[in-house]
Amino acid sequence: MAVSYSVRDLIVDSWFAATRRTYEQQGKRVYYLSMEFLIGRILEDAVINLGLHQKIEDVLQEDGVSLMTVVEDEPDAALGNGGLGRLAACFLESMSTLGCPAFGYGIRYEHGLFRQRFEGGRQVETPEDWLNQTHPWEFERPEANYTIPFKGRVEMVEGRAIWHASETVLARAYDTPVVGWQGRWSNTLRLWGALPTEKFDLERFNSGDFTAAAAPEALARTLSRVLYPEDTTEAGKELRLKQEFFLTSAALQDILRRFLSEYDDPSLLPDKVAIQMNDTHPALAGPELMRLLVDVHGLDWAKAMQIACKCLNYTNHTLLPEALERWSTWLMGRVLPRHMQIIERIDVEHQAATNCDPSLKIVYQDQVHMGTLAFVMAAHVNGVSALHTDLMRE
Repeated sequence: MAVSYSVRDLIVDSWFAATRRTYEQQGKRVYYLSMEFLIGRILEDAVINLGLHQKIEDVLQEDGVSLMTVVEDEPDAALGNGGLGRLAACFLESMSTLGCPAFGYGIRYEHGLFRQRFEGGRQVETPEDWLNQTHPWEFERPEANYTIPFKGRVEMVEGRAIWHASETVLARAYDTPVVGWQGRWSNTLRLWGALPTEKFDLERFNSGDFTAAAAPEALARTLSRVLYPEDTTEAGKELRLKQEFFLTSAALQDILRRFLSEYDDPSLLPDKVAIQMNDTHPALAGPELMRLLVDVHGLDWAKAMQIACKCLNYTNHTLLPEALERWSTWLMGRVLPRHMQIIERIDVEHQAATNCDPSLKIVYQDQVHMGTLAFVMAAHVNGVSALHTDLMRE
């Protein structure tokens, strides 16, 4: 732990300097939205990038300790499980190396996936409690809180949509610095933890309604507890959709807050903000950005659509249509009623503009096709390799 805190102090100087320079230069920032960030053990990566590997090894050897022993004592951050998460982590570190101002946005999973062991030749899964120790690399940001709404109803008042949500949670930010090669620049990985917006209802509890009394806390805990919860049940599907919106809404509210603290003109957003959607999980970024621009900040629909489609970009991870995410219109309309309205309007306008085959609609056969939504809303679309991108074009 002492080694981690010592290295962290060196990174923080670079991190703060990079943040100050970004504000001074008023350039464009990249915002990378991903359900996974497979960052691994931070200490080893940090000492290599800072060029301190041998120096720290020599100091530790004086006490008969190897650096690898210290490195392996750090819990592996349970924030991803495969190529999607590793790609996100690599991009974020590469942008730090290149001195490109960037934020990564993800979820601070309490248990990540699971810890695997075998008993009698059978796999046994237990929670991955990677946060049960002090995590020296993250900084809690209690001032960066955003309310995330779910369910409820939409009311039209003088032509303006007002969403009356029946459920809300609070997104709390936790920042981790991501240092680049030779420590010249550090970017931020901002992870969101979910907190209840309502206090424990003692009156309901004392009346015997224990479930309702604990419901707000239960909702918040489930949102940031596990990566990819089982979705073979309706409850599992709802939780996954809520997780994806939780990440997306918190990130976009944070992006707009930062932008509007520097600029008054929303039309400048595409010149200052590039939002990268890693796979279809953050594809709700399009409808959510439209909701925030139109419903919250009062832009007209056409102007907001023009801005949104210049800010958003999409990384596709598969060519198989059946592997792309789809949500039933019933579930989308129940969990995110305002977004269902926005998606339907985007779909109608897209159909009118392109006259495409009905199978290429965003809403088709009572399903919201998230891959199509991402393609329609994105200014640029890429694959995970040059070959993959070429195959998409074909």
